[in-house]
Amino acid sequence: MTTSGIIGTILLAAVAFTGLSSEFGGKPTKAERQIYAQSGHYQDGEFVNLVPTSVSTGGSFAATMWKFIFHKDPHATPTGPLPMQQLDSLGITRKTPDLVRVTWFGHSASLVELAGKNILLDPMLSVDLGPSAWLTPARYNSILPISPEQLPAIDAVLISHDHYDHLDYQTIRRLKSKVARFYVPLGIGPHLRAWGVAPERITEMNWGDEAQVDGLTVVCTPSRHFSGRGLTNRNSTLWSSWVLKSSTKRIFYSGDGGYGPHFKAIGATYGPFDLALMECGQYNEDWAEIHMMPEQSVQAAVDVRGKVMLPVHWAAFTEANHAWTDPIERATAAAMRLHLPLTTPQLGELVTLGTTPLPSLPWWRGVRGK
Repeated sequence: MTTSGIIGTILLAAVAFTGLSSEFGGKPTKAERQIYAQSGHYQDGEFVNLVPTSVSTGGSFAATMWKFIFHKDPHATPTGPLPMQQLDSLGITRKTPDLVRVTWFGHSASLVELAGKNILLDPMLSVDLGPSAWLTPARYNSILPISPEQLPAIDAVLISHDHYDHLDYQTIRRLKSKVARFYVPLGIGPHLRAWGVAPERITEMNWGDEAQVDGLTVVCTPSRHFSGRGLTNRNSTLWSSWVLKSSTKRIFYSGDGGYGPHFKAIGATYGPFDLALMECGQYNEDWAEIHMMPEQSVQAAVDVRGKVMLPVHWAAFTEANHAWTDPIERATAAAMRLHLPLTTPQLGELVTLGTTPLPSLPWWRGVRGK
């Protein structure tokens, strides 16, 4: 079978599966689509970016797949599991209202402890990615630092967009009973409702919307990306970054997306930030406008006026054709040039602001690539 035939077969299988699978999520009602149309970021039935953005900047999908499958970087995947610190709920139970702590679980999943609240960002805490494990990259580690069941009670879950590596059906299903509220961009509510989350516990937000979580302010801010969980619902939901503000501290999470002027605008309006969790990984020249190169990630952290950067969106899956350590090596070099402090915790390692030094050992250099 030709490469195009293989790709066609895979796509047909994907269409058939996602049409039946709960992983696919839900669909908005007509009334909800009318609300989206009033958002200022919705045109002809799709959400749009603040600046013109192309999902593909390197040619056809078939050409991109050919390079990814047959010309993969020889060090795209580590030879063994990554070092991590195993956790349970007792190890990350919030201590005092003044504690500011972040625990990164791999990829973009992180727990933020701020203002006495537990805030969970993009909790992809499954080993398998997406609806068909045989079609998607394997997770580097067969276990994670913590399971959804082991997490403490969660005051808020924040979702940046509906791609499978950020909005995970299995995690939501296992986690939903201990979450007080979900804060999501417009359009993601139907997914959560389809998975059994009560509508009254879902807050859908447009860029610029704010919500209060008992003394903590959550702000939905722009990113430059795209969305969709299947081949027929591209850009049917909004994508975002997030700002968290207590009375004394501020944290920024970039979500996914390409570099753009929105970072400086966010920094001017909401910064400076005590910590910026920035996408750093799964980039390629073939999709250069929807994911940042590591040097752009560091510049974006500077743009938002982050005092410290924590690189995320790496160390879990190989979704792009670069060495698995390339993101952190390049980001480290760029941060040194721009004099931006970088914290590089192991998976599950606690990052407590106000303590010195923050985790910064190059632990990835002890793991070979293959």
